[in-house]
Amino acid sequence: MKNEYRIEKDALGELKVPAGVYWGIQTQRALENFSLSGRVVNPSLIGAYCLVKKACVQTNMELKLLEEKKAQAVIDACEEVIEGKLCGQFPLDALQGGAGTSTNMNVNEVLANRAEEILGGRLGEYRIVDPIEAVNLNQSTNDTYPTALKVAAILKLRELSAEIAGLQGALQKKEKEFSGVVKIGRTELQEAVPMTLGQEFGAFSEAIARDRWRVFKCEERLRVVNIGGTAIGTGLTAPRDYIFLVIETLRRITGLGLSRGENLVDQTANNDCFAEVSGILKSHASNLIKISGDLRLLNLLGEIVLPQLQAGSSIIPGKSNPVVPEAATQAGMKVIADDLIITQACSRGSLQINEFMPVIAQALLESLDILININRVFASHAAGITADEKRCRWYFDRSPAIIAVLLPHIGYNKAEELLAEFKDSGEEDLRAFLSGKLGRELTGKVFAPHNLISLGYQSRELPP
Repeated sequence: MKNEYRIEKDALGELKVPAGVYWGIQTQRALENFSLSGRVVNPSLIGAYCLVKKACVQTNMELKLLEEKKAQAVIDACEEVIEGKLCGQFPLDALQGGAGTSTNMNVNEVLANRAEEILGGRLGEYRIVDPIEAVNLNQSTNDTYPTALKVAAILKLRELSAEIAGLQGALQKKEKEFSGVVKIGRTELQEAVPMTLGQEFGAFSEAIARDRWRVFKCEERLRVVNIGGTAIGTGLTAPRDYIFLVIETLRRITGLGLSRGENLVDQTANNDCFAEVSGILKSHASNLIKISGDLRLLNLLGEIVLPQLQAGSSIIPGKSNPVVPEAATQAGMKVIADDLIITQACSRGSLQINEFMPVIAQALLESLDILININRVFASHAAGITADEKRCRWYFDRSPAIIAVLLPHIGYNKAEELLAEFKDSGEEDLRAFLSGKLGRELTGKVFAPHNLISLGYQSRELPP
Protein backbone atom coordinates (compact mmCIF):
# COMPACT_ATOMS: atom_id res chain seq x y z
CA MET A 1 0.00 0.00 0.00
CA LYS A 2 1.42 3.37 -1.03
CA ASN A 3 1.90 6.09 1.54
CA GLU A 4 -0.99 8.50 1.66
CA TYR A 5 1.27 11.38 2.58
CA ARG A 6 4.75 12.67 2.01
CA ILE A 7 6.63 14.86 4.47
CA GLU A 8 7.86 18.28 3.34
CA LYS A 9 9.83 20.85 5.32
CA ASP A 10 9.99 24.64 5.43
CA ALA A 11 11.17 27.30 7.87
CA LEU A 12 8.21 26.56 10.15
CA GLY A 13 8.84 22.83 10.36
CA GLU A 14 7.46 19.67 8.80
CA LEU A 15 4.00 19.02 7.35
CA LYS A 16 2.18 16.15 5.73
CA VAL A 17 1.27 16.72 2.08
CA PRO A 18 -0.96 14.25 0.16
CA ALA A 19 1.38 11.91 -1.69
CA GLY A 20 0.04 12.27 -5.23
CA VAL A 21 -0.49 16.01 -5.47
CA TYR A 22 1.76 18.47 -7.29
CA TRP A 23 1.43 21.24 -4.72
CA GLY A 24 3.76 21.44 -1.75
CA ILE A 25 4.05 22.51 1.86
CA GLN A 26 3.27 26.22 1.42
CA THR A 27 0.11 25.42 -0.49
CA GLN A 28 -0.83 22.88 2.16
CA ARG A 29 -0.40 25.45 4.92
CA ALA A 30 -2.58 27.91 3.01
CA LEU A 31 -5.24 25.24 2.57
CA GLU A 32 -5.37 24.83 6.33
CA ASN A 33 -5.26 28.58 7.04
CA PHE A 34 -7.77 29.90 4.48
CA SER A 35 -11.02 28.04 4.24
CA LEU A 36 -13.26 31.04 3.73
CA SER A 37 -15.41 31.39 0.64
CA GLY A 38 -15.61 27.86 -0.71
CA ARG A 39 -14.48 29.19 -4.09
CA VAL A 40 -11.09 28.37 -5.52
CA VAL A 41 -8.83 30.91 -7.23
CA ASN A 42 -10.28 31.79 -10.63
CA PRO A 43 -8.79 29.39 -13.22
CA SER A 44 -8.14 32.26 -15.60
CA LEU A 45 -5.78 33.80 -13.04
CA ILE A 46 -3.90 30.51 -12.78
CA GLY A 47 -3.59 30.30 -16.55
CA ALA A 48 -2.37 33.90 -16.77
CA TYR A 49 0.05 33.28 -13.90
CA CYS A 50 1.61 30.45 -15.87
CA LEU A 51 2.00 32.76 -18.87
CA VAL A 52 3.90 35.13 -16.58
CA LYS A 53 6.00 32.30 -15.11
CA LYS A 54 6.79 31.03 -18.58
CA ALA A 55 8.05 34.48 -19.57
CA CYS A 56 10.15 34.77 -16.42
CA VAL A 57 11.71 31.32 -16.75
CA GLN A 58 12.36 31.79 -20.46
CA THR A 59 14.04 35.12 -19.75
CA ASN A 60 16.22 33.56 -17.06
CA MET A 61 17.15 30.80 -19.51
CA GLU A 62 18.03 33.25 -22.31
CA LEU A 63 20.25 35.19 -19.89
CA LYS A 64 21.85 31.92 -18.73
CA LEU A 65 20.61 32.50 -15.20
CA LEU A 66 18.82 29.15 -15.25
CA GLU A 67 20.03 25.88 -16.76
CA GLU A 68 18.33 25.25 -20.11
CA LYS A 69 17.24 21.67 -19.35
CA LYS A 70 15.70 22.72 -16.05
CA ALA A 71 14.08 25.82 -17.52
CA GLN A 72 12.58 23.90 -20.42
CA ALA A 73 10.96 21.42 -18.04
CA VAL A 74 9.32 24.32 -16.18
CA ILE A 75 8.20 25.85 -19.48
CA ASP A 76 6.66 22.51 -20.47
CA ALA A 77 4.84 22.41 -17.13
CA CYS A 78 3.56 25.94 -17.74
CA GLU A 79 2.22 24.87 -21.11
CA GLU A 80 0.36 21.96 -19.56
CA VAL A 81 -1.40 24.25 -17.08
CA ILE A 82 -2.20 26.81 -19.77
CA GLU A 83 -3.77 24.00 -21.84
CA GLY A 84 -6.05 23.13 -18.92
CA LYS A 85 -4.14 20.20 -17.49
CA LEU A 86 -3.38 19.84 -13.78
CA CYS A 87 -6.48 21.94 -13.04
CA GLY A 88 -7.15 20.04 -9.81
CA GLN A 89 -3.79 21.11 -8.42
CA PHE A 90 -4.87 24.65 -7.56
CA PRO A 91 -7.22 24.15 -4.60
CA LEU A 92 -6.69 27.38 -2.66
CA ASP A 93 -9.56 29.54 -1.52
CA ALA A 94 -9.89 32.72 -3.57
CA LEU A 95 -9.80 34.79 -0.37
CA GLN A 96 -6.45 34.57 1.39
CA GLY A 97 -4.08 36.76 3.35
CA GLY A 98 -0.60 37.62 2.17
CA ALA A 99 -1.27 39.72 -0.94
CA GLY A 100 -1.46 36.58 -3.08
CA THR A 101 1.72 34.86 -1.87
CA SER A 102 -0.16 31.62 -1.33
CA THR A 103 -1.35 31.57 -4.95
CA ASN A 104 2.14 32.42 -6.20
CA MET A 105 3.60 29.59 -4.17
CA ASN A 106 0.88 27.18 -5.27
CA VAL A 107 1.85 27.91 -8.88
CA ASN A 108 5.58 27.68 -8.06
CA GLU A 109 5.19 24.32 -6.32
CA VAL A 110 2.99 22.76 -8.98
CA LEU A 111 5.34 23.84 -11.77
CA ALA A 112 8.39 22.72 -9.81
CA ASN A 113 6.97 19.31 -9.01
CA ARG A 114 5.75 18.72 -12.54
CA ALA A 115 9.14 19.80 -13.93
CA GLU A 116 10.84 17.55 -11.38
CA GLU A 117 8.68 14.67 -12.59
CA ILE A 118 9.45 15.44 -16.25
CA LEU A 119 13.17 15.27 -15.44
CA GLY A 120 12.85 11.94 -13.62
CA GLY A 121 12.62 13.18 -10.05
CA ARG A 122 9.99 12.51 -7.39
CA LEU A 123 7.23 14.77 -6.13
CA GLY A 124 8.23 16.85 -3.13
CA GLU A 125 11.96 16.27 -3.39
CA TYR A 126 12.89 19.42 -5.35
CA ARG A 127 16.38 18.05 -5.97
CA ILE A 128 16.35 19.21 -9.58
CA VAL A 129 13.79 22.03 -9.68
CA ASP A 130 13.20 24.20 -6.64
CA PRO A 131 9.96 26.28 -6.39
CA ILE A 132 11.79 29.37 -5.16
CA GLU A 133 15.29 29.19 -6.64
CA ALA A 134 14.17 28.02 -10.10
CA VAL A 135 10.50 28.78 -10.78
CA ASN A 136 10.39 32.02 -8.77
CA LEU A 137 13.89 33.21 -9.72
CA ASN A 138 14.12 37.04 -9.93
CA GLN A 139 10.45 37.42 -9.03
CA SER A 140 8.16 38.36 -6.17
CA THR A 141 4.48 37.83 -5.56
CA ASN A 142 4.18 41.61 -5.67
CA ASP A 143 5.19 41.91 -9.32
CA THR A 144 3.95 38.59 -10.71
CA TYR A 145 0.48 38.59 -9.14
CA PRO A 146 -0.68 42.04 -10.38
CA THR A 147 0.84 41.31 -13.79
CA ALA A 148 -0.97 37.97 -14.01
CA LEU A 149 -4.24 39.59 -12.97
CA LYS A 150 -3.90 42.23 -15.68
CA VAL A 151 -3.20 39.57 -18.31
CA ALA A 152 -6.20 37.53 -17.18
CA ALA A 153 -8.46 40.59 -17.12
CA ILE A 154 -7.40 41.77 -20.59
CA LEU A 155 -8.15 38.37 -22.10
CA LYS A 156 -11.58 38.33 -20.44
CA LEU A 157 -12.31 41.92 -21.49
CA ARG A 158 -11.77 40.89 -25.09
CA GLU A 159 -14.16 38.00 -24.65
CA LEU A 160 -16.70 40.26 -22.98
CA SER A 161 -16.45 42.82 -25.77
CA ALA A 162 -17.33 40.11 -28.29
CA GLU A 163 -20.34 38.97 -26.25
CA ILE A 164 -21.58 42.55 -25.80
CA ALA A 165 -21.32 42.94 -29.57
CA GLY A 166 -23.60 39.92 -29.90
CA LEU A 167 -26.20 41.47 -27.62
CA GLN A 168 -25.92 44.80 -29.43
CA GLY A 169 -26.51 43.04 -32.74
CA ALA A 170 -29.57 41.19 -31.44
CA LEU A 171 -31.11 44.43 -30.19
CA GLN A 172 -30.33 46.25 -33.43
CA LYS A 173 -32.15 43.55 -35.39
CA LYS A 174 -35.20 44.08 -33.19
CA GLU A 175 -34.90 47.84 -33.69
CA LYS A 176 -35.22 47.31 -37.42
CA GLU A 177 -37.88 44.60 -37.12
CA PHE A 178 -40.09 46.76 -34.90
CA SER A 179 -39.53 50.05 -36.76
CA GLY A 180 -43.15 50.17 -38.01
CA VAL A 181 -44.80 49.18 -34.72
CA VAL A 182 -46.51 52.33 -33.38
CA LYS A 183 -46.95 52.51 -29.61
CA ILE A 184 -47.28 54.93 -26.76
CA GLY A 185 -44.17 56.04 -24.90
CA ARG A 186 -44.17 56.23 -21.12
CA THR A 187 -42.51 58.45 -18.55
CA GLU A 188 -42.74 58.00 -14.78
CA LEU A 189 -44.82 54.86 -15.53
CA GLN A 190 -47.48 57.05 -17.11
CA GLU A 191 -48.45 57.36 -20.75
CA ALA A 192 -46.43 59.97 -22.63
CA VAL A 193 -46.09 60.77 -26.33
CA PRO A 194 -46.15 58.32 -29.25
CA MET A 195 -43.10 56.50 -30.58
CA THR A 196 -42.31 53.19 -32.24
CA LEU A 197 -41.24 49.97 -30.60
CA GLY A 198 -38.21 50.13 -32.86
CA GLN A 199 -37.17 53.40 -31.25
CA GLU A 200 -37.48 51.81 -27.83
CA PHE A 201 -35.23 48.92 -28.82
CA GLY A 202 -32.92 51.39 -30.57
CA ALA A 203 -32.33 53.06 -27.21
CA PHE A 204 -31.45 49.67 -25.74
CA SER A 205 -28.96 48.94 -28.51
CA GLU A 206 -27.32 52.38 -28.22
CA ALA A 207 -26.73 51.91 -24.50
CA ILE A 208 -25.16 48.51 -25.13
CA ALA A 209 -23.07 49.99 -27.97
CA ARG A 210 -21.57 52.47 -25.51
CA ASP A 211 -20.82 49.61 -23.14
CA ARG A 212 -19.08 47.73 -25.92
CA TRP A 213 -16.87 50.74 -26.70
CA ARG A 214 -16.04 51.35 -23.03
CA VAL A 215 -15.09 47.71 -22.48
CA PHE A 216 -13.03 47.63 -25.67
CA LYS A 217 -11.12 50.78 -24.71
CA CYS A 218 -10.54 50.01 -21.03
CA GLU A 219 -8.05 47.29 -21.93
CA GLU A 220 -5.60 50.19 -22.24
CA ARG A 221 -5.88 50.80 -18.49
CA LEU A 222 -4.38 47.37 -17.79
CA ARG A 223 -1.52 47.20 -20.27
CA VAL A 224 1.07 48.81 -17.98
CA VAL A 225 2.52 46.12 -15.69
CA ASN A 226 5.10 45.99 -12.91
CA ILE A 227 6.86 42.77 -13.84
CA GLY A 228 10.53 43.07 -12.93
CA GLY A 229 9.84 45.33 -9.98
CA THR A 230 10.11 42.41 -7.50
CA ALA A 231 9.05 43.21 -3.93
CA ILE A 232 8.23 46.93 -3.96
CA GLY A 233 9.03 48.10 -7.47
CA THR A 234 12.73 48.83 -7.03
CA GLY A 235 13.77 45.64 -8.84
CA LEU A 236 15.90 44.58 -5.89
CA THR A 237 17.59 41.14 -6.39
CA ALA A 238 16.76 41.03 -10.12
CA PRO A 239 19.48 41.64 -12.75
CA ARG A 240 19.01 44.76 -14.87
CA ASP A 241 19.12 42.71 -18.09
CA TYR A 242 16.32 40.54 -16.77
CA ILE A 243 14.12 43.52 -15.88
CA PHE A 244 14.35 44.92 -19.42
CA LEU A 245 14.00 41.59 -21.22
CA VAL A 246 11.18 39.96 -19.23
CA ILE A 247 8.52 42.42 -20.38
CA GLU A 248 9.53 41.85 -24.01
CA THR A 249 9.25 38.11 -23.50
CA LEU A 250 5.87 38.40 -21.82
CA ARG A 251 4.57 40.64 -24.60
CA ARG A 252 5.70 38.09 -27.19
CA ILE A 253 4.22 35.11 -25.33
CA THR A 254 0.83 36.69 -24.64
CA GLY A 255 0.45 38.67 -27.86
CA LEU A 256 -0.81 41.56 -25.75
CA GLY A 257 0.38 45.16 -26.00
CA LEU A 258 1.93 45.19 -22.54
CA SER A 259 4.51 47.68 -21.35
CA ARG A 260 6.64 48.00 -18.23
CA GLY A 261 5.64 50.88 -16.00
CA GLU A 262 7.90 53.90 -16.00
CA ASN A 263 7.56 54.04 -12.21
CA LEU A 264 7.45 50.49 -10.90
CA VAL A 265 7.09 51.64 -7.28
CA ASP A 266 3.86 53.37 -8.30
CA GLN A 267 2.65 50.35 -10.27
CA THR A 268 3.32 48.05 -7.31
CA ALA A 269 1.76 50.27 -4.65
CA ASN A 270 -1.32 51.59 -6.47
CA ASN A 271 -4.20 49.62 -7.97
CA ASP A 272 -6.55 52.36 -9.14
CA CYS A 273 -6.61 50.86 -12.64
CA PHE A 274 -8.64 47.94 -11.33
CA ALA A 275 -11.14 50.30 -9.72
CA GLU A 276 -11.43 52.20 -13.01
CA VAL A 277 -12.07 49.04 -15.06
CA SER A 278 -14.55 47.80 -12.47
CA GLY A 279 -16.43 51.09 -12.77
CA ILE A 280 -16.83 50.48 -16.49
CA LEU A 281 -18.17 47.00 -15.78
CA LYS A 282 -20.58 48.58 -13.29
CA SER A 283 -21.85 50.94 -15.99
CA HIS A 284 -22.59 47.97 -18.22
CA ALA A 285 -24.31 46.22 -15.33
CA SER A 286 -26.53 49.24 -14.74
CA ASN A 287 -27.59 49.21 -18.40
CA LEU A 288 -28.39 45.52 -18.26
CA ILE A 289 -30.56 46.10 -15.19
CA LYS A 290 -32.37 49.03 -16.84
CA ILE A 291 -33.05 47.11 -20.05
CA SER A 292 -34.14 44.03 -18.12
CA GLY A 293 -36.62 46.06 -16.11
CA ASP A 294 -38.05 47.64 -19.27
CA LEU A 295 -38.43 44.27 -20.98
CA ARG A 296 -40.30 42.91 -17.98
CA LEU A 297 -42.68 45.89 -18.05
CA LEU A 298 -43.25 45.64 -21.81
CA ASN A 299 -43.90 41.93 -21.43
CA LEU A 300 -46.38 42.62 -18.61
CA LEU A 301 -48.18 45.20 -20.77
CA GLY A 302 -48.31 42.66 -23.56
CA GLU A 303 -46.55 44.91 -26.07
CA ILE A 304 -43.78 42.35 -26.48
CA VAL A 305 -43.69 38.61 -25.91
CA LEU A 306 -40.58 37.17 -24.32
CA PRO A 307 -39.57 33.61 -25.24
CA GLN A 308 -41.00 31.05 -22.83
CA LEU A 309 -38.09 29.06 -21.49
CA GLN A 310 -39.45 27.07 -18.56
CA ALA A 311 -42.45 26.54 -16.34
CA GLY A 312 -42.98 29.60 -14.17
CA SER A 313 -44.82 28.15 -11.23
CA SER A 314 -45.22 24.92 -9.31
CA ILE A 315 -48.82 25.84 -8.49
CA ILE A 316 -50.10 27.97 -11.39
CA PRO A 317 -50.49 25.95 -14.61
CA GLY A 318 -49.35 27.69 -17.79
CA LYS A 319 -47.47 30.50 -16.03
CA SER A 320 -44.23 31.66 -17.65
CA ASN A 321 -41.85 34.15 -16.07
CA PRO A 322 -39.31 36.59 -17.59
CA VAL A 323 -36.46 34.53 -16.21
CA VAL A 324 -33.63 35.87 -18.38
CA PRO A 325 -34.29 39.56 -17.55
CA GLU A 326 -34.56 38.49 -13.91
CA ALA A 327 -31.23 36.66 -14.15
CA ALA A 328 -29.65 39.64 -15.90
CA THR A 329 -30.84 41.93 -13.11
CA GLN A 330 -29.26 39.66 -10.50
CA ALA A 331 -26.05 39.46 -12.53
CA GLY A 332 -25.95 43.26 -12.65
CA MET A 333 -26.51 43.52 -8.90
CA LYS A 334 -23.60 41.14 -8.28
CA VAL A 335 -21.28 43.15 -10.52
CA ILE A 336 -22.25 46.37 -8.75
CA ALA A 337 -21.54 44.70 -5.41
CA ASP A 338 -18.18 43.47 -6.67
CA ASP A 339 -17.36 47.01 -7.78
CA LEU A 340 -17.78 48.21 -4.21
CA ILE A 341 -15.48 45.43 -3.00
CA ILE A 342 -12.85 46.34 -5.61
CA THR A 343 -13.08 50.04 -4.76
CA GLN A 344 -12.66 49.30 -1.06
CA ALA A 345 -9.78 46.90 -1.62
CA CYS A 346 -7.92 49.23 -3.99
CA SER A 347 -8.16 52.05 -1.47
CA ARG A 348 -6.93 49.95 1.45
CA GLY A 349 -3.47 49.06 0.19
CA SER A 350 -0.77 50.32 2.51
CA LEU A 351 2.51 51.98 1.61
CA GLN A 352 4.34 49.91 -1.04
CA ILE A 353 1.88 47.04 -1.74
CA ASN A 354 -1.77 46.17 -1.67
CA GLU A 355 -2.39 43.32 0.75
CA PHE A 356 -5.88 42.76 -0.64
CA MET A 357 -4.99 41.69 -4.17
CA PRO A 358 -6.77 38.32 -3.78
CA VAL A 359 -10.19 39.89 -3.24
CA ILE A 360 -9.57 42.36 -6.08
CA ALA A 361 -8.75 39.45 -8.37
CA GLN A 362 -11.69 37.36 -7.21
CA ALA A 363 -14.22 40.17 -7.59
CA LEU A 364 -12.91 41.51 -10.91
CA LEU A 365 -12.64 38.14 -12.64
CA GLU A 366 -15.98 37.03 -11.19
CA SER A 367 -17.64 40.15 -12.62
CA LEU A 368 -16.09 39.50 -16.01
CA ASP A 369 -17.22 35.87 -15.97
CA ILE A 370 -20.76 36.84 -14.99
CA LEU A 371 -21.02 39.53 -17.65
CA ILE A 372 -19.60 37.28 -20.37
CA ASN A 373 -22.17 34.62 -19.55
CA ILE A 374 -25.21 36.87 -19.16
CA ASN A 375 -24.49 38.75 -22.39
CA ARG A 376 -24.36 35.45 -24.26
CA VAL A 377 -27.63 34.29 -22.71
CA PHE A 378 -29.30 37.68 -23.13
CA ALA A 379 -28.36 37.93 -26.83
CA SER A 380 -29.93 34.55 -27.54
CA HIS A 381 -33.03 35.50 -25.57
CA ALA A 382 -33.39 38.90 -27.26
CA ALA A 383 -33.32 37.26 -30.67
CA GLY A 384 -36.57 35.47 -29.79
CA ILE A 385 -38.55 38.54 -28.65
CA THR A 386 -41.66 39.25 -30.70
CA ALA A 387 -43.96 42.28 -30.85
CA ASP A 388 -47.71 42.24 -30.30
CA GLU A 389 -48.54 45.00 -32.75
CA LYS A 390 -52.27 44.86 -32.07
CA ARG A 391 -51.69 45.32 -28.34
CA CYS A 392 -49.34 48.25 -28.98
CA ARG A 393 -51.95 49.83 -31.26
CA TRP A 394 -54.71 49.22 -28.69
CA TYR A 395 -52.84 51.24 -26.04
CA PHE A 396 -51.94 53.86 -28.63
CA ASP A 397 -55.48 54.42 -29.92
CA ARG A 398 -56.89 54.86 -26.41
CA SER A 399 -54.19 57.09 -24.94
CA PRO A 400 -55.03 60.79 -24.42
CA ALA A 401 -51.32 61.46 -24.80
CA ILE A 402 -51.37 60.86 -28.56
CA ILE A 403 -53.02 64.22 -29.10
CA ALA A 404 -49.64 65.83 -28.39
CA VAL A 405 -48.65 64.86 -31.94
CA LEU A 406 -51.26 67.30 -33.23
CA LEU A 407 -50.09 70.34 -31.26
CA PRO A 408 -48.14 71.89 -34.17
CA HIS A 409 -51.31 71.59 -36.28
CA ILE A 410 -54.17 72.52 -33.96
CA GLY A 411 -52.53 74.21 -30.96
CA TYR A 412 -52.70 73.46 -27.24
CA ASN A 413 -56.11 75.02 -26.50
CA LYS A 414 -57.85 73.23 -29.37
CA ALA A 415 -56.25 69.96 -28.24
CA GLU A 416 -57.66 70.43 -24.73
CA GLU A 417 -61.12 71.12 -26.17
CA LEU A 418 -61.01 67.96 -28.26
CA LEU A 419 -59.87 65.87 -25.29
CA ALA A 420 -62.73 67.19 -23.14
CA GLU A 421 -65.18 66.44 -25.95
CA PHE A 422 -63.74 62.94 -26.33
CA LYS A 423 -64.14 62.18 -22.63
CA ASP A 424 -67.75 63.35 -22.71
CA SER A 425 -68.50 61.27 -25.81
CA GLY A 426 -68.03 57.95 -24.08
CA GLU A 427 -65.94 56.66 -26.97
CA GLU A 428 -62.77 54.64 -26.31
CA ASP A 429 -60.76 55.02 -29.51
CA LEU A 430 -59.23 58.52 -29.49
CA ARG A 431 -57.48 58.10 -32.81
CA ALA A 432 -60.74 57.22 -34.54
CA PHE A 433 -62.44 60.13 -32.77
CA LEU A 434 -59.76 62.56 -33.96
CA SER A 435 -59.97 61.22 -37.50
CA GLY A 436 -63.67 62.01 -37.46
CA LYS A 437 -63.07 65.52 -36.17
CA LEU A 438 -59.95 66.51 -38.11
CA GLY A 439 -60.09 64.30 -41.16
CA ARG A 440 -58.33 61.07 -42.05
CA GLU A 441 -55.75 62.79 -44.22
CA LEU A 442 -54.26 64.85 -41.41
CA THR A 443 -54.45 62.20 -38.70
CA GLY A 444 -53.22 59.51 -41.05
CA LYS A 445 -50.19 61.60 -41.86
CA VAL A 446 -49.21 62.69 -38.35
CA PHE A 447 -49.75 59.24 -36.85
CA ALA A 448 -47.79 57.44 -39.57
CA PRO A 449 -44.74 55.61 -38.15
CA HIS A 450 -42.24 57.55 -40.27
CA ASN A 451 -43.58 60.85 -38.94
CA LEU A 452 -43.61 59.65 -35.35
CA ILE A 453 -39.91 58.79 -35.48
CA SER A 454 -38.80 61.91 -37.38
CA LEU A 455 -36.92 64.58 -35.49
CA GLY A 456 -39.40 67.43 -35.06
CA TYR A 457 -42.01 68.50 -37.63
CA GLN A 458 -41.43 70.14 -40.99
CA SER A 459 -44.57 72.21 -41.53
CA ARG A 460 -47.85 73.14 -39.93
CA GLU A 461 -51.08 72.07 -41.54
CA LEU A 462 -53.93 73.84 -39.76
CA PRO A 463 -57.36 72.38 -40.57
CA PRO A 464 -60.04 74.73 -41.91
